[in-house]
Amino acid sequence: MSTAPTVYHALGPLTQAGPVTVWVVVLVFVFFECALIIGMFLPGDTLLLAAGVVLAQGDHEASAWTLGVVATGVAVAGNQVGYLIGRYAGTRMLARRNGRILNRANLARASAFFDRWGFWAIVVARWVPWVRTLAPMIAGAARMDNRRYILANAVGAVCWVPTLIMLGYYGAGLLDVVPWLKDAAALVAIAFFVVGTGYGLFRYRQEMRRPIDDTPATPADGEPEDEDQEEGLRDTG
Repeated sequence: MSTAPTVYHALGPLTQAGPVTVWVVVLVFVFFECALIIGMFLPGDTLLLAAGVVLAQGDHEASAWTLGVVATGVAVAGNQVGYLIGRYAGTRMLARRNGRILNRANLARASAFFDRWGFWAIVVARWVPWVRTLAPMIAGAARMDNRRYILANAVGAVCWVPTLIMLGYYGAGLLDVVPWLKDAAALVAIAFFVVGTGYGLFRYRQEMRRPIDDTPATPADGEPEDEDQEEGLRDTG
């Protein structure tokens, strides 16, 4: 028996997901990952690659390119929401006592990364999963100039979203000469996404059950020590 029918059957309806389904999943997840703290626990990179692979199954090249453009816009909007959350709420309430991800140490590391690189921190953060979600909030809490932030946000999104979607699409296309391997690639991509999402939601629930770390705020938590430091942070980048 050929391997191809077996793998194809195992993939089931997931490999037959139409462009509309792929679009809805990608846009919702990209927004969550860029705007809300739950995004730290979602497999954004894997999702974008998987979307490209699944669209390649039906030769939806135009849809893949269009999705890349629209999802880039959603990523920019999501990060802008994260910026506003940080600007008006700060980051003090994020840290959890004994949290594995949401803890003071990780907030301090993300803040130090932002303080050191400024504008480029927002661009590069797109490629660092948990920093990707924290960076906008830290930038907002630090009162980074909004115009500079929007520019960095847009540059990062353009470099991140279309790159991964089209890498998945054209990477899968290279396997056309071995159909069963192309199906297997789709199965692996979807499996990583499904398992990663389930595990991520589990970790998120575990973190949210921990009490908020109410240690007195420090500058690393997004609160400038004095007016001079606050003024400097507004011009970061």
